[in-house]
Amino acid sequence: MYFAFVAEPSIVRAMEAGFLTRHPHIKDILNFLIFIIIVFIGTVLINTFIFRSFSVSGHSMDYTLHDGERLIVNRLPITAAQLKNKSYTPNRGDIIVFKNPRYTQGERDEYIVKRVIAFAGERVTITNGVLTVFNTKHPAGYQPDNDYRKGNAGPQSPSSGEGLDMVVSEGTIFVAGDNRIDGNSYDSRTGLGTIPTFDIVGPVAIRIWPFTKIALF
Repeated sequence: MYFAFVAEPSIVRAMEAGFLTRHPHIKDILNFLIFIIIVFIGTVLINTFIFRSFSVSGHSMDYTLHDGERLIVNRLPITAAQLKNKSYTPNRGDIIVFKNPRYTQGERDEYIVKRVIAFAGERVTITNGVLTVFNTKHPAGYQPDNDYRKGNAGPQSPSSGEGLDMVVSEGTIFVAGDNRIDGNSYDSRTGLGTIPTFDIVGPVAIRIWPFTKIALF
């Protein structure tokens, strides 16, 4: 008796290596590009919603801020206001960065740093070098600069802009640099006009440079 044995053919699968496996340099380049894209998107999101960094240029905020100092501006209050479909209004006395409403392409000062002085509906005057704000709480007027003078820092006096007498328009704020003497600051007193609230980038939160002068605001 004979038995016929039929051998089952082996099934051999050829696993072809993937393209990126066969070209590791291309894989490395793609990974690097993905990393760059993620960093770029993260930077945009941080600058838009969390904080931005600016350098002080000029002397309009002497002696509170100085030329060349590096600042961190807090974007979170603006983000919170936008989520509530409201416009952001800073506090009186805040030092803020805002987009220059008179900026034109090619000019240097696209963003400006100043101190918040008055709000919509309030009257601002300068008489004998003294800046005075009139509102419902202070119908006889008061001098907000006195609240922000600390040693050599804060608003300087006497203030230029003698004879100013104006009411802050709706949707805007009145700002001024701390270097008030002899027109050293281009601001709401000296031709810049009031600032639309939608142009506000945010309040200055931290001075991070120079390291010897790190401070919170």
